[in-house]
Amino acid sequence: MAQSALVAGLVGALAACAVAPPRTDDPLQNFNRKAFAFNQFADKVAIRPTAKAYVKVTGPKGRVLISNFFANLRTPVTIVNEVLQGRPEPALQSTGRFVVNSTVGFLGFFDPASDMQLTAHPTDFGVTLAHWGVPEGPYLVLPLVGPTTLRDVWRLPVDTYFDPLGWYARDHDFKWHAQYLPSVAYLVTLRASALPLDPMLDSAYDPYAFMRDAYRQHRLYKVYYGNPPMSAIEQLQGSTQSEQHDQDIDQLLQQQQEYEKTHGVNGNAPPASGASAPALPTSSGAAIPTPAASAPTPTPQGSGSPALSPAA
Repeated sequence: MAQSALVAGLVGALAACAVAPPRTDDPLQNFNRKAFAFNQFADKVAIRPTAKAYVKVTGPKGRVLISNFFANLRTPVTIVNEVLQGRPEPALQSTGRFVVNSTVGFLGFFDPASDMQLTAHPTDFGVTLAHWGVPEGPYLVLPLVGPTTLRDVWRLPVDTYFDPLGWYARDHDFKWHAQYLPSVAYLVTLRASALPLDPMLDSAYDPYAFMRDAYRQHRLYKVYYGNPPMSAIEQLQGSTQSEQHDQDIDQLLQQQQEYEKTHGVNGNAPPASGASAPALPTSSGAAIPTPAASAPTPTPQGSGSPALSPAA
């Protein structure tokens, strides 16, 4: 069964964790918040309704088959990046999976490869750059693209070059740019898979910070293939594990507000006296999972997150 794009990634990144300290390394926050607000608006008026319509006209089994097809179609992106990462065994396994699902699985609509223990482990060029020591760089939100980083943004053009959907778009020139319809259909399936997360994001004290921290945590797990060392987790959080346990939720919220005020961020105003933040995201965002927490479920092969969807 094909993986549920951003749902699996974010839920895995947010599960069973302690409260994370506020982020203080977001130099592009002013621009990012404006782009995030634009993306939220576009999602509300166009993208989310399209995803909901897709869910209404397709049954659960139909959506599984379609997701399987797109996940298999994008397997070459994973194969190329595993070769670039110097990981021949996963590359051979991904190649075998692609061959089996493309033939026995009827163009990938079915997934017999998983029954043959040829599991999916999608990766991308952002992970490849991280594998060779390229630093993450600042967090970045792009209009109609969504969350990324200065390092991850390079996966958009590079992975598209090896993506069959990209090949199709480049090799055809239809009226009304219809050559991009398969790519749009793929993004709609990703957005539809993230619909269950909408209430979680909508109820966040600060949806921007929630998305930012969840994205960076999810990417950390992808870079370390699901098993990041504690040092990397602490570096992302900006504190040691013992320091995290000393933090109080109200103190974390106050620190986040003070940081945003000091840096001229026009974000959400502090809650009224005595008001409590929503139950789930009570700090600047989701916490980093501890080693005892389960690693996030791998997400499908993709060159990037669908526009405005919670995740990537």
